[in-house]
Parts: sequence; C-alpha cells; structure tokens
Amino acid sequence: MPTTTSTDRIEKLVNLDAPRSRVWRALTDVKQFNAWFGSALTGTFAPGAEVKGNLTFKNYEHVVMTIWIETMEPERLFSFRWHPYGIEAGVDYSAEPTTLVSFTLEDAADGTKLTIVESGFDAIPESRRAKAFSMNSSGWDGQVKNIQKFLANREENVRLSEENTEA
Repeated sequence: MPTTTSTDRIEKLVNLDAPRSRVWRALTDVKQFNAWFGSALTGTFAPGAEVKGNLTFKNYEHVVMTIWIETMEPERLFSFRWHPYGIEAGVDYSAEPTTLVSFTLEDAADGTKLTIVESGFDAIPESRRAKAFSMNSSGWDGQVKNIQKFLANREENVRLSEENTEA
C-alpha cells in the first residue's frame, strides 16, 4: 500500500477487488460506512449534511464523531470534514479547524483504485497537530484493511444490499 505524507496531508492508496459502484456504496451508504469504519453514525450522507454518532472501537465508544459532508460525485469523489483525533472526553473541538478527508475512486485492472487523502493538518493547533497526524496516519492504515475485508465479505455485502433495497 503506497503512502505519501507531508506535514499537512496523509495519502493512502489501495486497489480494491470490487467495482467502483460497490466501493462507492461502501463509502457513501451510512450503514455500510459504519460497518467497516467502526462507527454508529446516524443520518444520510449528502452534501452539506452534518452526520454524527459514536465510534464503536473498543475503548473509544465514548467518542462522538461528527463529519460534515462536502462533496459527493457518484463513483468518483466523496469528501467530508472532521476534527482529527478529537477523542478526549469533555474537550470541545468546535473552535478548531477541521481536516478534509477525500476518497477518490478510479478504475483499476482488477477492480477499483481508492485514494484516501486527509489534508489540513498544518492548521490544527500545534499542541495537537503531531499526535493527530500520527494517530490518523496509522488509523487510515487500519481503515484501508477494514474496507478491504468488508468488500471481501460477500455474504455481508449481499445482506446490506438487500436491506438497502428494502428501505
């Protein structure tokens, strides 16, 4: 998994064994996003929407994650803003700048090339910047593995697709 980093941005590239339409649904359907990302967001992803919910990772269940949807260009680009590594209980991160997370999908010989970029770390307060950058960089490594596993789980994909057509 090639990785590019600077002090301001994290970039992860992965080839996924799934068509773009399938990867797009995994990214932009809230139930599917929750399943691989480790969150319990509620609402619908749509440009301009604020979506929030708790994380579901062990020892992080207290963290309420809020994301603000920026862009949704079907099967090409999905992006949102959030407060990176905003996990400390009782801390109000609302006055801090956000980072931009973007997922870009491209056709690949064996499926879909997914590029994940999180940018804007240079604007994060210096007291939190290095830790947020480091934790999110390793976090995206884990999320790449999670989405790979999620897309490889064909039974779960069928179940979620059926639920989505019933809704």
